[in-house]
Amino acid sequence: MEYSPHCHSTQPVKNTLFVFCIMLSLWVYMLYCCVGYSSTTPSFMMEERSSRNPLRPLQKQDLEMFPKSQSRDLLNNESDADSKGDGWEENKGDVAYDQDSGVAGAPNGSETKKLPQAIIIGVKKGGTRALLEFLRLHPDIRAVGAEPHFFDRNYEKGLEWYRELMPKTEEGQLTMEKTPSYFVTKEVPGRIHAMSKDTKLIVVVRDPVTRAISDYTQTRSKKPDIPSFESLTFRNITANLIDTSWSAVQIGMYARHLEQWLQFFPMSQLLFVSGERLISDPAREMARVQHFLGLRREVTHKHFHFNPAKGFPCLKRPESNSKPHCLGKTKGRTHPNIHPDVIQRLREFYKPFNKKFYHMTGHDFGWD
Repeated sequence: MEYSPHCHSTQPVKNTLFVFCIMLSLWVYMLYCCVGYSSTTPSFMMEERSSRNPLRPLQKQDLEMFPKSQSRDLLNNESDADSKGDGWEENKGDVAYDQDSGVAGAPNGSETKKLPQAIIIGVKKGGTRALLEFLRLHPDIRAVGAEPHFFDRNYEKGLEWYRELMPKTEEGQLTMEKTPSYFVTKEVPGRIHAMSKDTKLIVVVRDPVTRAISDYTQTRSKKPDIPSFESLTFRNITANLIDTSWSAVQIGMYARHLEQWLQFFPMSQLLFVSGERLISDPAREMARVQHFLGLRREVTHKHFHFNPAKGFPCLKRPESNSKPHCLGKTKGRTHPNIHPDVIQRLREFYKPFNKKFYHMTGHDFGWD
């Protein structure tokens, strides 16, 4: 066989080209990965925007130019992490108090899980947590500590899922739950009626101006960089137009929400509890609630101890010298100072809604 120098000399060249092609492919791949990574890296623009001093006083032009859609996203968040935090802290206290008091009684074989016969449907920051805790003192009431949000957020999971959330009850005991957002969610009245047209409904209402400020205060405790209360209240500051799309304002339009419930339930199945009197005279309000639920009057003035530091009643066992049980540290927050003109404008805005609400319920709550 004849030896060919030409063929032998081309082999190293081929090897070199092959290696070069591999290195070029690796380099292109690495470049592609770097470009893809950089495109997913958060923009510094948002960091710069959020680093602005939140304490700088807002001027009129700031109120006009502030992006309202952003404020709505911040304060109309349906997953409300703040309420979950409140519930978790207080529920731990609830368990400790129940175990200490022995109110619930020991489980036995005759206990079953039932759908609630009564529901506290609202309103947020009205005093629903306090009412639920007061009711749980009654030996004939068993209630869920956390808010199920079944009829507004988890309805697709079905009634059996909902039933499983309920505590076990004995014959004659009443099953209850509370979810304050029910009152303002338009789909909920029909859904509760479909479950049971005999469900008893309790609404804890409070001066809508104070309630809005309390609502804002709760949100600000978790998101301290949110805009001022004043800037969120107005859709147009120069025209004094209230922004009714802001949930803190919208919730207090009680008459409008009540109209939706009266399409499905008679007024006799709704009880309206004064959030103010639930603090100043809890025994009186509890007497009304127990009568409405058809229960004997077990929770009386002997169960309450006023805490001047917190500004609302704590619970105690009449037959014991144990320390009173108070709601968590998230209750009784100090409200921010709101400009008096804004408060006055809100009071004027709510007047016709309050007047109609008084007429519908047959009760003057004295907010004006």
